Amino acid sequence: MSRFIASAAIRGANAIAGEADGLLQKALADFGPEKAVGFPNTAYYLPVILGFTGAKVEKLGELVPVLNHAREMLHPEPRGSLWLPYLGETLDSGIATLLAEEVIEAVRFAYGQEPQKITWGGSYQASTSFTSPEFVKEGADSRLNGPIDDIQLRSWGIQLVDGRMPGFAAIVGTAKSNEVAVKIVRELQSKGILIFLSGNVNGRSIIHQLMEEGVQLGYDTYTVPFGTDTISAIYALGFATRSALTFGGLKGGQAREMLLYNKNRVFAFVLALGEVDDLKYATAAGAISYGFPTVADTLIPSILPTGITTYEHVVSMPFDDIPGQDDLERAERLVQRCIEVRGVKIKISKVPIPVAYGSAFEGERIRKEAMHIEFGGKGGACFEFLRMKPSEGVEDGRITVVGPEIDAFPVGANVPLGIVVEVAGRKMEKDFEPVLERQIHHFINGAEGVQHIGQRDITWIRIGKASAAKGFKIKHLGDILHAKFHAEFGAIVDKLQVTLYTEEAKVHEIREVARAAYHERNQRIANLTDETVDTYYSCTLCQSFAPNHVCIINPERVGLCGAYNWLDCKASFEINPTGPNQPVPKGLLIDPVKGEWQNCNEFVYQHTNMSINRMTIYSVMDAPMTSCGCFECIMVIIPEANGVMVVSREDPSMTPCGMTFSTLAGTAGGGLQTPGMMGHGKYYLTSKKFISADGGFKRVVWMSSILKETMAEELRAVCEREGEPDLLDKIADERVATTVEELLPFLEEKGHPALTMEPMF
Repeated sequence: MSRFIASAAIRGANAIAGEADGLLQKALADFGPEKAVGFPNTAYYLPVILGFTGAKVEKLGELVPVLNHAREMLHPEPRGSLWLPYLGETLDSGIATLLAEEVIEAVRFAYGQEPQKITWGGSYQASTSFTSPEFVKEGADSRLNGPIDDIQLRSWGIQLVDGRMPGFAAIVGTAKSNEVAVKIVRELQSKGILIFLSGNVNGRSIIHQLMEEGVQLGYDTYTVPFGTDTISAIYALGFATRSALTFGGLKGGQAREMLLYNKNRVFAFVLALGEVDDLKYATAAGAISYGFPTVADTLIPSILPTGITTYEHVVSMPFDDIPGQDDLERAERLVQRCIEVRGVKIKISKVPIPVAYGSAFEGERIRKEAMHIEFGGKGGACFEFLRMKPSEGVEDGRITVVGPEIDAFPVGANVPLGIVVEVAGRKMEKDFEPVLERQIHHFINGAEGVQHIGQRDITWIRIGKASAAKGFKIKHLGDILHAKFHAEFGAIVDKLQVTLYTEEAKVHEIREVARAAYHERNQRIANLTDETVDTYYSCTLCQSFAPNHVCIINPERVGLCGAYNWLDCKASFEINPTGPNQPVPKGLLIDPVKGEWQNCNEFVYQHTNMSINRMTIYSVMDAPMTSCGCFECIMVIIPEANGVMVVSREDPSMTPCGMTFSTLAGTAGGGLQTPGMMGHGKYYLTSKKFISADGGFKRVVWMSSILKETMAEELRAVCEREGEPDLLDKIADERVATTVEELLPFLEEKGHPALTMEPMF
């Protein structure tokens, strides 16, 4: 290992530990040891500290032993000329750095997220993690992200496990130019890689560069600005730690297991842009302990032998020395090298359109002032319809626009649009039509500068001015669909053609044909019940993160994540017979009430590393399904109310059982089977089989208000079906009760049926 890097990392670790001590002592003098500290909306306290030490820090005074532990890991700077290839002292310094950085961030929160007002004499205090004065002065959105909350971590969960999000990049520093900064981010986005931004060089950060170029930052675009100082990079390692705790079923203090989990399952790397100072070396040493290598665009010593990381530890790739015709090509090669060094597996197909393409653009929003043209929306007409046809009726690759192209319409126009996709294939089935049709949303949204919302006949699409200026046309919507359907569904789609209607009369005419098909599908799916099939399907996608979890998906229950139903799994098996969705013949019926079958039990036992020997489909009380970490909702028994509460992933509020969603999910996630507590998809609430063994929907006594509001129509239909038309009004939410003491009088006043039902125990 380079003696220079060891010296720099050790110097940086000693310096930041000293600064953490100075800040902590000031905070203790200002607030006292009982001052509450923590990161908002997370069940994992201060996650890096929890992961390494097991300490559940909640008060300022509890940071003192943590910092003492960090100091014990520090070493003096190496002296003399003798160098030994030993990583230990440097890695110790790296972990000490991470602990000290998280202490600093926790204290910053104690000061009310205004760190620029804190002075304690340290050299790293000038750069802030939250509010940049430059952003405020320019009137731009000044709020940087800080720590990622648990709700977002779980929202990304399914993308992490199904490969759409193959890993994450922690970018620290500033790029050679604004254009290079944008190119690096676009390259990573086009590959679906999550991007964390932090750090600066001489006060200038890549965050400044991207905002100056109008690049959308935030959760929706996979590009999260943590802060403009190096210290805020700790949130990337906190995210990695929480991934292990959330999906891996690990507990705080299992440091070795947590680091190995990240090395083997979380494909991340550090990209250091610009000058690398002592603190950056020390922070990078901490990242290496997780198995995350560092690639720098400047001349620094490299550490090429493998060991802690899968491949090289530190790679120097001076930007101006990269072979390439220009800086943008050099930026592309730099990203390729990062992916190679970490071994990130990229699944992407080339889409023949004039703008960038990748799943990171799915959350992009096109505002009115940035819009070139829109289809549908308020007062507009836009639909999408996919149908199966005989092979001779489909000409593969044929993209037809019936009506004017984009150039014929004025900027800002609302234009009617009909998207008709016709497919043929030997393995194609009628039941697969809605499965494939739902993918249109994801496929179109992957284009840079294109926004797609809704489905069927309530679709709304916008194309931005910047994308139109690059040559994006209506025809390219068809090019996207042709390329992506072949790439993702090639096993069942042999040929595909797309017709795009912009002629108003034809849009309305074909829309009626589509609506008739929608109605027919609804009827066909409504008749699909657990009793009408003899085979369920497994989903083991989340095993890449939660090794002991398996979903059993039946017609009347969607997967925990809400993204996969029985038809999706059936189609997936046809596409990939050795993939995560395998047929599970029900076999011998053991218990018809609780929904227990011998073959299902055997499958679960074999596919949970023999940790779960039985599972019921219809009960939360007796051997319920395991929970991964990606679930949309979590259900928990409230014994005092003789019912259950249902908490939405989007709900950060306190609940009557004394825990938030994040804390509950941390208790039940990671592949655990917890009677009385179970993750599930939100549309499971509408199923006739919803905990039918335990009393069904009438058992719901408390529910997050976001579910009651966004699913009001569907839930009122369930109440009618249950013979309790006003039941939804009898179910409490966080606006009326966050404790059992508040809940029970409400239920009694409303006459909730759970109070008079058979005891759940």
